[in-house]
Amino acid sequence: MAHETTVRFGILGCAHISIKLCKAINKAPNAKLQAIGSRSLEKAAAYAAEHGLPEEVRVYGSYEAVLDDDDVDAVYIPLPTSLHVTWAVRAAERRKHVLLEKPVAMNVAELDRILEACEANEVQFMDGTMWMHHPRTAKMKEALSDDQRFGQLKWIHTCLTYNPGPEFLKNSIRAKPDLDGLGALGDTGWYCIRAILWAVDYELPKSVLAFPGAILNDEGVIVSCGSSMHWEDGKSATFHCSFLTYITFDVTVLGSKGCLRLNDFTLPFEENFGYGTFLEASELDYGKIEPGRWCPKPNEHVVETEFSQDVWMVKEFADLVQRVKQCEMKPEKAWPVLSRKTQLVLDAVKESIEKGYKPVEIVS
Repeated sequence: MAHETTVRFGILGCAHISIKLCKAINKAPNAKLQAIGSRSLEKAAAYAAEHGLPEEVRVYGSYEAVLDDDDVDAVYIPLPTSLHVTWAVRAAERRKHVLLEKPVAMNVAELDRILEACEANEVQFMDGTMWMHHPRTAKMKEALSDDQRFGQLKWIHTCLTYNPGPEFLKNSIRAKPDLDGLGALGDTGWYCIRAILWAVDYELPKSVLAFPGAILNDEGVIVSCGSSMHWEDGKSATFHCSFLTYITFDVTVLGSKGCLRLNDFTLPFEENFGYGTFLEASELDYGKIEPGRWCPKPNEHVVETEFSQDVWMVKEFADLVQRVKQCEMKPEKAWPVLSRKTQLVLDAVKESIEKGYKPVEIVS
């Protein structure tokens, strides 16, 4: 019975993020870690031993060997972004369902090749944006949808930055044009853009305008940048992403009647305790203003969760894979659409920088 109801995962590569996914797969009630592969058997075996993977996990000395394993149903791909199109397409052609780390591709043309392969082979695709799966995210969407408290959405700002130091900027794959050539825009900007699109129900902006002063390293990789986005109905958004400033994970969403704020949007501070929080305030709270204050104190909402967001992601992806395997449904197309819209905006920001900070219209 376990064979029929458990999705068996293979992992391509021993990237640091894969440690988190190994643990999440083992904790998800409908998933199992079946295999892991690296560019050498020695490296894969050392990784398995160092992180205490179960003895039954198959260890391979190549990515191809994982794809050739008939007992692997789905693969998680945390490889450098430049390798995504090659290995995601190969996985889909082997009829392996694809959970792909973000950023999903170097550009939308590469992503389209991946999505076409997944659709042609009827495999599920999802990107690895974990915060989307936390129960708190759904509760925040409920708050934004409350016309009485929030009103009409007007402006959004997101900021995701960290300063890993000179060694990172010199040696990390995220600073190498042939590996993760999108740099900070792909690594942290992806989250900022996704959060903005999430807030506007994934309505693409009409245009994007990168802020002057983007910082690139000597090899032309973006290490710090920002941008504005504009919609035809007048709402707007801004974001900043960087490898050069203090760690910040902020979202602010302003409406005509209320606001929502979050200082830990990619990973809740309290997740290890089984919950996450967010702040929300409204003009309806003006009657509660304390003496000496000029505005209401924000309401703190607590959202309990059975699993951490990485486990939720694996569980939700495995649920979709199970239903496809059991012929209950075709692969869910909503997730590929969200990835593609995020990539389109990311591409437009990069194009705006390359054009000398000129506006770029979004064409879907």
